Amino acid sequence: MRVLAVTGLKGGVGKTATAVNLAALAGRSGHRTLLWDLDPQGAATHCFDLRPKLKGGAERLFGGDRDLQAAVKGTADPWVDVVPADVSLRNADLMVSASRKPGRVLRRLLNGASRRYDVAVLDCPAGLGAVAEAVVVTADLLLVPVLPAPLGVRAFEGYATFVAQETGADDLVAPFVSMIDRRKPLHRRMEAEIRTDRRFLNTVVPLSSAVERLGHEQVPTVVSTPRSLAADGYRRLWAEVSERAGL
Repeated sequence: MRVLAVTGLKGGVGKTATAVNLAALAGRSGHRTLLWDLDPQGAATHCFDLRPKLKGGAERLFGGDRDLQAAVKGTADPWVDVVPADVSLRNADLMVSASRKPGRVLRRLLNGASRRYDVAVLDCPAGLGAVAEAVVVTADLLLVPVLPAPLGVRAFEGYATFVAQETGADDLVAPFVSMIDRRKPLHRRMEAEIRTDRRFLNTVVPLSSAVERLGHEQVPTVVSTPRSLAADGYRRLWAEVSERAGL
């Protein structure tokens, strides 16, 4: 099973929309897919029209020997299942950090799911903590949406430094430009600068009303509005990601 984490320091950059749409595209590519919502806001859970209820709560999931499969919920997509989130995940950092090796907790849970799934997509909360550390040492690829603005790039550089310190790997992080609005001169200038950075994927996902409707329609953008520019961006992103992850 390949583990793809959508993560980073900065919030409001399209992480959940990316995770939801990549999970849908992985399923449509014939991969048995698990979307694990690790954010206590439960946005990815909501976008698949599921209740924000983690069976037994985060304490039972991270603190015991529970199988991840026991927390899985099915969706309207027969190829995609979800581990839902709820507010109990607000304490996940404390629970994961209680282990001397935080990565071991996530790795154990994901290993148990690897018999049933081909791809796991992790929707991670913004910031750095024990869960972020565990994700870094567990995932096969770290997808980082980056706003085409100075603070967005600065946040990415901070995250990339963190990953390098934790893993020593220089090919684990896969940043891409997210929520670009080419009507803005700043976005156009930043995009031109970013394209000179070989760490970035080629895909650029535009700011789109189709993505903004995701939380209302509770259907992945690539399903609800497949001809939108955003859906095309996510398909291009999936093509790059699947190739890089060896799927």
